[in-house]
Amino acid sequence: MIVVVLLVIAFVLRNIAVSWAPSRDQYPVQGISVDDSNGEITWHVAGATGVDFAYIRATEGAEKRDRNFTANIEGAREAGIRYGAFHNYSLCRLATDQATIFVTTVPRAENMLPPAIRLAFDNGCGDRPGRALVLSELNTFLNQIESHSGKPAIIEVSREFEELYNISSGIDRTFWLEANFFPPDYATKPWVMWRASDMRRISGVDGPINWNVVRP
Repeated sequence: MIVVVLLVIAFVLRNIAVSWAPSRDQYPVQGISVDDSNGEITWHVAGATGVDFAYIRATEGAEKRDRNFTANIEGAREAGIRYGAFHNYSLCRLATDQATIFVTTVPRAENMLPPAIRLAFDNGCGDRPGRALVLSELNTFLNQIESHSGKPAIIEVSREFEELYNISSGIDRTFWLEANFFPPDYATKPWVMWRASDMRRISGVDGPINWNVVRP
């Protein structure tokens, strides 16, 4: 009997988690961030669920171009969803090489949102350079992609990356933080964007999606 009760509770909590999003009264502008792991997205259906904007992965490191990037930006544009491109940064590759693949993948367009860079540790890179070198390389990367886009970039940084390198006190940019369900407070600057859930499911996308909100 206890096992059955626990299973029912787990089922209810899961259903709450996959459908939860912050209140629109508090955060009127909400959207998603996606990459090719999300498969083929039916963008007009996703837009009808309340997706106001989308950040779409363009590149990762110095070699990987997201195979769905072009299809995703075209789909978002046709659905009337504002869109921007992001890059997954690698501590194992030179900033100039990473900037090169980004600017040769992402078109320069006035209607695109500012470019974004995601800073998070990954299993494929064990390097942990000193903070001074990381900040120097990040500034090189940012200067090159901002010169291409004509817009200041947004920095999405994980809690672990921020705790080690304190990026928010070393680089003067807009920050995008991550925490499921509860607003994050781990940076020295207030967040402008918050990845509020990596569990939400919406129509038009198979599997869980990253759900983001903008601070009013």
